[in-house]
Order: sequence, then structure tokens, then C-alpha cells
Amino acid sequence: MDNLGHAYHSHNVFEEIKSYSDFYSSLGISVFTFVSGGTRTLGNIDSYMYTSAEGTLESIGSLLMNGRINDAYALVRKYFDSTVMSVYVNLYLQDHFGIENFLVEKINQWVEGKESLPEYRVMSQYIRKSQKAKAVSEILFSDKRYKELRARCNDHTHYNFYKAVLLNDRNLYLKNREKLLDQLSHDIRDIFIYHISFVFLLNGHYMMSSDYVDAMECGATPEDDSQYWVAPFVQQAFSEVLSRHRSDVAAVIKANSFMKIE
Repeated sequence: MDNLGHAYHSHNVFEEIKSYSDFYSSLGISVFTFVSGGTRTLGNIDSYMYTSAEGTLESIGSLLMNGRINDAYALVRKYFDSTVMSVYVNLYLQDHFGIENFLVEKINQWVEGKESLPEYRVMSQYIRKSQKAKAVSEILFSDKRYKELRARCNDHTHYNFYKAVLLNDRNLYLKNREKLLDQLSHDIRDIFIYHISFVFLLNGHYMMSSDYVDAMECGATPEDDSQYWVAPFVQQAFSEVLSRHRSDVAAVIKANSFMKIE
């Protein structure tokens, strides 16, 4: 018998994690046909990065359901790392792929398992210094939330405080468990916002609905501007997460996108 209780198991974090996971599942499927320029892959390397994030979020949810908050935070750090990696890879490909450089060796070598990517700090700085990402990065990094989030993840991963040890024992009575889930919910949401903000800014076509392609495949004439329509699951994430919690970032993406975002 554990000491988690109904309030713990009914916390909104579980529903939120499921919604983020579902988003990555849908995005992974919808972008697969967009070939990743600069690599030898036939499909889209982002597709599998998104479904991998889907899996990490599912694992976080399972650990939390079992009361292993400390272990869950270790995977939150992994999730954060994966989003930084995803944004870095996209930026690096966009910066180096071109007519005279069809193969971006640094990324292709990583895809083929012959070379690792730079460490987290190097990738993070590359993103922050990028002019292509500047419109979003200036807002996201205007406060200390991501620095503090990273520090929390490290505290749990490295047991920097004894309380991190206690948070992996579901049989202990800890009165602040729900508050910890509140913080964890905010942290996961901030990482999700970090990721999709750069995805929407750098790869606007990833937001596209299937209406245009469906019409072409059926031999029908696509409706006017249907190539700019946004997929329902993308609009839902934009409205319910990005616009609601970071309207400043949402406004910048709308201003810099050719897609018809509501």
C-alpha cells in the first residue's frame, strides 16, 4: 500500500503528459514524408526524434504513477536534452545545407552512428546565438526559468539534496507531493513550449494539415490556400498550450509564419 493518495493520482500532470505525448505521435507521423536535406536518410529524421520524445513522456508518466518523482525528473532532464538536440540539428542543417553542400557531414555522421553531437552547452549556445531562432529565443531566455528548470533536473539526477532520495519512495508519507507535481507540470510544459516554439518558427510547413496532399492524391483540385492550413492537432497545441501560457511567443510565431494559425 502506498502513501500517494487520490489527490496525487488525479493530478492534472498525468493528463497533460498524455496530451504532449499524443502531439508528438501525430507530429512524427505527419512530417515523415518531408525528407531531411543534408543527410542520406530517405525519410525525415525529425519524425523519429518526435516519436522518441513521445516515448520519454510516456515513461515519465509511468514513473510518476508509481510515485517515483526523483526518477521521473531524471527523464525530464533527458526530455529537455532531446528538445535542445532536436532544435540544434534543425538549425545546423538549415545553416549548412545548400546547392554546394548536399551532405552535411556533421549531422549525417551522427545519424549513421559515426560521430556524436556536441555537448548540451555547445548546442544550447548555438541556438541562442542563431539569427534564425532569435525571434523566439530572445523571449524564451528573457528570464531565468530554463536555467532554474535545468538546475532542478540536475538536483534530482545527481542527488544534490537528500530530499531527492526520499522522493523515490512511494511508501513514505510526504505532505508536499502534490506541490512537487505542480512544479513538475510547469517544467514539462515549459520544455514542450520551448520545443514546439522553435519547431513552428523554423519549420512552418510541419504545421500543415493533410487537406492539400489528400486532394492531390485523389486527383482533385485543392482548395485555395489549403497548403497553408494548420493540422487540427497543431492548432490545438498552439491554442491550449502556447497561446494560453506564452502568448508573447505565440504572437511572434504568428507574425513570422506563412501558415494560417488561429
